[in-house]
Amino acid sequence: MTLLFGLRFDFRNPAFAGITLADRYAAALDMAEWADRRGCVTIAVSEHHGSADGYLPSPLTMLAAMAARTTSVRFSVAALIAPFYDPLRLAEDMVVLDHLSRGRVDVIVAGGYVRDEFAMFDVPMNERAKRVTETVKTLKAAFTGEPFEYRGRTVHVTPSPFRPGGPSVMMGGSSEPAARRAARIADGFLPSIPEAWDFYRDEALTLGRPDPGPCPIGEIQTIALAEDHEQAWERMGPFFLHETNAYGAWIAQNDVAGPYHTVDDVEQLRAQGQYRILTPDQYIGELKAAPFPFAFFHPLCGGMPPDLAWSSLRLFEQEVMPAFS
Repeated sequence: MTLLFGLRFDFRNPAFAGITLADRYAAALDMAEWADRRGCVTIAVSEHHGSADGYLPSPLTMLAAMAARTTSVRFSVAALIAPFYDPLRLAEDMVVLDHLSRGRVDVIVAGGYVRDEFAMFDVPMNERAKRVTETVKTLKAAFTGEPFEYRGRTVHVTPSPFRPGGPSVMMGGSSEPAARRAARIADGFLPSIPEAWDFYRDEALTLGRPDPGPCPIGEIQTIALAEDHEQAWERMGPFFLHETNAYGAWIAQNDVAGPYHTVDDVEQLRAQGQYRILTPDQYIGELKAAPFPFAFFHPLCGGMPPDLAWSSLRLFEQEVMPAFS
């Protein structure tokens, strides 16, 4: 039985974490290199803007640094908030990143939902659909390596991508319009909630496309490994709490569907089961019971200090991975 694994990063760094963002960035680059050498198949980064906890605003820059430290792992921007980008400049940056990574980067394009971010960039929220559509179409045209029509003029993004056809351009989102739009113009759809998938599947079938099958995501869970549950919850719990409350506040304030909700304290969060701390043996049992074992970690979740993050990753390396070799 083959075990695959992946990582994600968003680089929240609340003040109580007690480390600099420079040190957090450095730790993530070390983790990317560590993961690549151990067969990691995917690393995802995401973006938000103007966040008080330093959430990553520049995913392409981060992936360029990670690509330089790795050789095999694939990367994705999950998700890139299209309304805040100039589509042509984005296409150029993506092509350069495609060369730096030797064709290992894909992008998931989304419309965004945090009103304060749209105010920051002076972008009307009612232009989201238009801007997402233009961005996806521009990227796909640019990645052909050929001239194309853009806002009434002929343009040519150079150089051509490293990978023929360039990075794949998927879409993300949680609404019916986003799902149906993805079926019409994108290379795929990664919903933020499973309920949106049926709209994508319906639209794909209506368009005469092959059935995309069941939803590729399940219940969102964050897992960390530790030998002592109680001690680990005492140390890791505040960072899990920060993440769910930060995302939950955005979701509630902006009236969108999402997998995160605010909670009062760590005990309430622990009882809900969205964040789990397992022993290596427990995780081995769960992975072996799965049809396709896939381990996924958010090691620096909620501002987790690197030493805590490494303690979980080392248990995965030293105790979980050997059970599948």
